[in-house]
Amino acid sequence: MRIGVDLGGTKIEALALADDGAEIIRRRVLTPQGDYHAIVVAIRDLVAAVQDGRSGPGTPVGVTIPGALSPATGLIKNANSTCLIGKPFDVDLAAALECPVRLANDANCFALSEASDGAGRGADSVFGVIVGTGTGAGLVLGGRLHEGTNLIAGEWGHVPLPWPEDDERPGPPCYCGRRGCIETFLSGPGLSLDYKTMTGGTLNADEIAALAGLGDAGAAACMARY
Repeated sequence: MRIGVDLGGTKIEALALADDGAEIIRRRVLTPQGDYHAIVVAIRDLVAAVQDGRSGPGTPVGVTIPGALSPATGLIKNANSTCLIGKPFDVDLAAALECPVRLANDANCFALSEASDGAGRGADSVFGVIVGTGTGAGLVLGGRLHEGTNLIAGEWGHVPLPWPEDDERPGPPCYCGRRGCIETFLSGPGLSLDYKTMTGGTLNADEIAALAGLGDAGAAACMARY
């Protein structure tokens, strides 16, 4: 059996696969916000739930994260779940799970999967985009993942918004320390912030999209800008 965990800014999902790739069980919980220890505990409990006697102790676990494990320090960097930054996440998870843990960037895994046997199969180059709590992407060139020296190749979420309008400068502040990154506009929280700025209301991305579908003028204008 193989076990994988996807850690996102909004949810954590764990999946167990049989050796032939068939799905055995899947579980999901909300991501604890801003609490590093609680995230470790949540993943530990999720993995226990999908294992539930189906595999022996010590089964390796793969975890995708919204960031990267620095090869220089062994600590997490470039994570929009900022409580992970500067932490030895793989070491702490391995201790909590009592098994080997492999970490990888979520967008890189997505892009590689699509290039291997999905929408990008057979293409010379694949640019796989994830838009959710953050805005990330992975690059696959010639069938191989291209991460770059600093493990951030393809991370277009932290380039400036191109051709900004006057009212889009300097742009919302980003956790990376800059302003106006694409991620601050093109993400779930970015959509919510735009809606709040323009209408004063507080809704999540799903609610804004649903309201726009019902003909609400403010939500429809927000979706058009998005």
